[in-house]
Amino acid sequence: MHSPQPDTIEEIIVIPLFETVVYPESRTKFQVETAAGEALLSAMKNDGSAYAVGLTVKSGIQPPEVSAEALYMTGNLLEIAHIQPADDGFLVFARAARRMKAVTLSMKGGQFYAVCEPLPDLPDLDEETRVEMLADVRRAIEEISSNFQGSEQFTRPVERMESVDQIIGFVMPFMPVDVAVKQNLLELTSVRERYTAFLKTLVTLKESIDLRIEVARKVSDKVGKANREAMLREQLKVIQEELNGSEDSSGEEGYRERIERSTMPDEVRKKALAELKKLETGGSQHHESQGIRNYLDLLLDLPWTVEEKKSIDIEEARRVLESNHNGLEKVKERIVQHLAVMKLKEEKQGSILLFAGPPGTGKTSLGKSIADALGRKYVRVSLGGIRDEAEIRGHRRTYVGSLPGRIVQCMKKAGTKNPVFILDEIDKLAYSNAGDPASALLEVLDPEQNSTFADHYLEVPYDLSDVLFIATANTLATIPAPLLDRMELIEISGYTKNEKFAIAKDHLLPETLEEHGLDADKLKVGDDALVVIIERYTREAGVRALKKQLARIARFVSTKVVSGDADLPYVVTADMLPEILGRETVRQDVARKENPPGVVTGLAWTPVGGDILFIEGTFMPGKGRLTLTGQLGDVMKESAQISLSLIRSRLAATLTRFDFFASDIHIHVPSGATPKDGPSAGVTLFTALASLVTGKAVDPTIAMTGEVTLSGAVLPVGGIKEKVLAAHRAGIRKVILPRENERDLADVPDDVRDELVFVAVDSIEDVLREALGLDLAGPVLPYAERRCVPVHEF
Repeated sequence: MHSPQPDTIEEIIVIPLFETVVYPESRTKFQVETAAGEALLSAMKNDGSAYAVGLTVKSGIQPPEVSAEALYMTGNLLEIAHIQPADDGFLVFARAARRMKAVTLSMKGGQFYAVCEPLPDLPDLDEETRVEMLADVRRAIEEISSNFQGSEQFTRPVERMESVDQIIGFVMPFMPVDVAVKQNLLELTSVRERYTAFLKTLVTLKESIDLRIEVARKVSDKVGKANREAMLREQLKVIQEELNGSEDSSGEEGYRERIERSTMPDEVRKKALAELKKLETGGSQHHESQGIRNYLDLLLDLPWTVEEKKSIDIEEARRVLESNHNGLEKVKERIVQHLAVMKLKEEKQGSILLFAGPPGTGKTSLGKSIADALGRKYVRVSLGGIRDEAEIRGHRRTYVGSLPGRIVQCMKKAGTKNPVFILDEIDKLAYSNAGDPASALLEVLDPEQNSTFADHYLEVPYDLSDVLFIATANTLATIPAPLLDRMELIEISGYTKNEKFAIAKDHLLPETLEEHGLDADKLKVGDDALVVIIERYTREAGVRALKKQLARIARFVSTKVVSGDADLPYVVTADMLPEILGRETVRQDVARKENPPGVVTGLAWTPVGGDILFIEGTFMPGKGRLTLTGQLGDVMKESAQISLSLIRSRLAATLTRFDFFASDIHIHVPSGATPKDGPSAGVTLFTALASLVTGKAVDPTIAMTGEVTLSGAVLPVGGIKEKVLAAHRAGIRKVILPRENERDLADVPDDVRDELVFVAVDSIEDVLREALGLDLAGPVLPYAERRCVPVHEF
């Protein structure tokens, strides 16, 4: 007879059971630590019996790490039968009396104690069904055991057992299933559910054993007398053929589970599972296995859904742009407007931004600031020099060493589906026999198409519609028209001297000091020095060269500081710059004190900003030929021919000394080594010829720009802001420009606009009146009365 079992309110010692689950109506033995063994021995001496609660420790927990959270709360009441000393503790023999549930756990003296309550069965199984299930269980165990020699010692006790619970307690410790599965079976209070779950476990084990036997049989038939290595390879192949998609496929690193758990669309998931099937069928030794693994890794690493859409804070965006960038007010306002539209449209942008402007004006850093303002990831790809379409669309996987395109690679790197994506130097894409990468970008930069972007390597559509694309370029001339049409242009012009000064003082100088291990207590650069550096040591629309000059100063001072030759702080002034930076490296064209007849100051646009140029004309005895030098393009040469025709048609009747037929005219545009083209020098060419043939000099503080036509009209040109800034830098006081370009003066900074006089003209008559003081209203003959004037009539 057994001793009375303790009540539910009694605190009972807890025995942690590792990798073991004990079931009612079974006997077990286990080893306990010294403290627990002594407590059990003391209880047996006092009462003649001892009880404990066996709670299973969750899988993976080692004895030193056992905590209350590591224990399952359902276990068995253990009736202690015998205790004997053993290494590092005691060996305990016990009988599992009934299921118990631990209500509370407490720690005393390094030992767990529990307050438990019984966990009775739910009697939901009639006697007839109980007998049938007992027979089914015996039959399943017999079929499993028949595959193993000497199994009679195992099945004979089962035949004598009268309940399924007794069989569960006897068989489950030998079952090759996880501890969690065994524990789940223990916690089932429904008798029907517990018996059914146990029977399913037996059936699964039987099918697994049958499959292994079948595989071994097939391997045996194929291998024959082959050596052991060949047999193992063939066995692996047969296993893969039989499993064919099982989650337990050896060596596949859980690909199937990762694919099922991923957020990829159903179409992509089907593709991934098809590739996984190829990998499992071919085996790890197949020549395509590594390529398939790389492909699956790409599909699993690519972001397929937007995790969380953040609301766009317009004021925060404005603050970030203002703090990171000095000047560029209209550009920053245009960016804020675009972000406001994105906010209203729930971030579904309808356009792709293109920042176009000279180098060093902050185009790429503007993209970084937009990413910071939106709280998005920032990725950048440089397109300069790319001449292979596969760099954009990827290589087909049939090629050796194939890779996805740069767009997909950057999306994988970003790890999010809605980054700010910078396409840097889009104007420097090249065309070759490997395809046209600019054409491949058409799909990427079209909001109507990029939701199904096709990468040759990826082979499935990828949605780019959540990406904010920002392209940068120095010039629009080399961007194909279809690609340019898909982007919304935001032009970034050069900085004024005042803006460069503010940028250098507030941003570039602190950054340079930090990069060189200096601070304001060690190096100070005077305002006069910054002005001289900007005007005489750099010639650029941006500030990149300016930062390089500041870095040269920082390196010079760093040497002084390390050697101890300088008093701190080291103050750099303008008169010290020749010693630090050398002689002035930039020759700035400035307005001359005096222009001889035939020399006129013009305005030009260059990729690094505006500039002034001097168009020079002279004549000599000859036969009426026109010579043009200075590496002029075809359009500029045509402007010179038009200007000469205008001079001869409009001024020939008023001239008394110049003989067009006995003189050759030579026009030169310095610098001769720099190619020049475009129609905007037409007004300047005309004025230079008029000055030459009339002998009247043009005020050197007057500069001009504009295209002329054969009828004498002055047409608008581009780059007005850059040209006006160049005129201001050069000391020009008056600018003549086409009347239609008056509205472009709104882009010119106020401080520059206030220091210049602007004259808008419609025709060459207006130009001559302002530049030479000539009034052609009277002497010019009516068109019907004009004729070729013989030489002798001059």
